[in-house]
Order: sequence, then C-alpha cells, then structure tokens
Amino acid sequence: MYRLGALLALCLALLMPATVQASTIEVTINSINTEGIGESIGTISARDTDQGLVIIPELSGLSEGEHGFHLHAGDQCAPQTNSEGASIAGLAALGHWDPDQTNTHLGPFGNGHRGDLSRLVVDRDGNTTTSVVAPRLKASDLRGRALVVHAGGDTYSDTPPLGGGGARIACGVGS
Repeated sequence: MYRLGALLALCLALLMPATVQASTIEVTINSINTEGIGESIGTISARDTDQGLVIIPELSGLSEGEHGFHLHAGDQCAPQTNSEGASIAGLAALGHWDPDQTNTHLGPFGNGHRGDLSRLVVDRDGNTTTSVVAPRLKASDLRGRALVVHAGGDTYSDTPPLGGGGARIACGVGS
C-alpha cells in the first residue's frame, strides 16, 4: 500500500507543471563623471514577471525631472577617451544593448534595440522609486551589462542622437 501511494505521488509530481521561480537581480548604482566612478546613489532591483522585467529604482541625489535610463552593452562604468581625445563619463559601458542589431531607438515598448528603458522620474528631493517595466527583458539580461542613468530625458528616437539623454551621470553593472 505504501509503495502504491509513493508511486502515485511520483506520477502526479511528474504530470504537474513545475513551479517557475521568478529571477531577481540587484544592481548598485554609482555616480560617474569624467574622472571615474563615485559614491553609491542607491540600487536598482529587477525581477521577472509575466509582464516582463519590473525594475524598481531606489536612487537619490539626482536632479529633479526625467532621466534617460538604458541597458548598455558593456560591463564597466569607467570613463574612457573618445576619438577626439576627450574623457567621457561611463564610456566603457559602450552603446545601448542591441542584441538584434536593429540600430534604432524606439523605446521600451517598440521593436528597436532592447536597451531602451522607461525614463526615471526624479522628485524635487532628488529621489526616484517609481517602478518601470521592460517588457522585452529578463533579469538575466542585466548580468554583465551596465545600467546607465543619463542627465536628461529621452525621446526614444534617433534624433537627436541616442534619444537626447545627454551625459552619463550614474552607472552600475549587473552581476
């Protein structure tokens, strides 16, 4: 009788779909400038959901307003020298992550590159805690790639270049 019960339990376990655990990741975000990587300004937590990747920022010390927010292809946040010899904050993060090689910026809900994330909105006290959704990303996409916060908003278009977000002001790499 015991063996029959155990066999029945095993059969039911094999027939039932496995419970899928949502993957999560936390990334420390640091201020950056042309001289290097500065202090932590907070964290970004991200978790997989049935709607895509939910990203929860807990950042402070930013200027009030909208800030472009992108997943970049590089795995570093350091400054680098551009072709004109100028030091650029966070240039080691490389360009926006574009695994499908679309070479276009259409926002987080468009079919352009997958590095476009929803703008971060910062309150008058310099904080942002409003969650954003990236429907075409998973938490695993953040591993080994830089998350970059830009000085200005983002148009999600190719004009002005890179959506007009401006200078890179904060960065962290998923691990």
